[in-house]
This record gives sequence, C-alpha cells and structure tokens, in this order.
Amino acid sequence: MGVTQVTEACSCPVKGIIDVVSKKWTLLIVNSLGIHDTLRFKDLTELLGISPKTLSDTLKVLVNQGLALRESYNTIPPKVEYSLSRDGHDFREAILPLLRWAAGRDGGTHEVCMPGCKRHIKP
Repeated sequence: MGVTQVTEACSCPVKGIIDVVSKKWTLLIVNSLGIHDTLRFKDLTELLGISPKTLSDTLKVLVNQGLALRESYNTIPPKVEYSLSRDGHDFREAILPLLRWAAGRDGGTHEVCMPGCKRHIKP
C-alpha cells in the first residue's frame, strides 16, 4: 500500500477521524492494542486505569470507525477480545512519532506514568 503525496492542504479526509483522535484515551488504547495484539476488556481497564464506561464508549467508536476489531466468544463467562484492524495498525504507525515525542518530553525521568505502563511504545 503506497503513501499518497499531499500537495495541497485539504482537511476533508481529516473531518471524519478528527473526533476519534481528539478523544483523551484513543491514542493510549490504540497503542496498547498495538503492543499486545489482543486484549480483553478487563485487561485494558487495568492496564490503562480507565473507567469501564469510558473504555466501552471509546472502543465502540474505534470499532465503528474500523480501527479496532471486537471478537466475542460464546463462553461462560462471556469473553470479548479487542485488537487493531489493518487501518488501526496503519493509524498506530502514524501516531508512533507523536507517542515517542510525548514519552521523551520529560527526558524519561518518570518510571511509571499510569497503571500498568512500563514505558512501552514499541515500533
């Protein structure tokens, strides 16, 4: 898949995704799913220290936008796993420079920035 060269500043393609990107937890959820390949809802909640409602709302948007995949298993108790779609992986690749920049802003002086964080921003 090639990269399209943009010669003029057209914001039309951005309008649909800007609401998703601007949400507080979107980048962290996408990065976590990219690191771990698949995660259950509870694991994401614990890893990020996010409320279940906020996580649920954000995951619904990511799934609806085609950035994340939701796989449910008919087991007792029910099991649901989330992963990145192809577009989600492409999106993560696009935001990795921003995540690296943000992680290095403080000079790497903090050991843990949030519950479960081990400063993982894998390529």
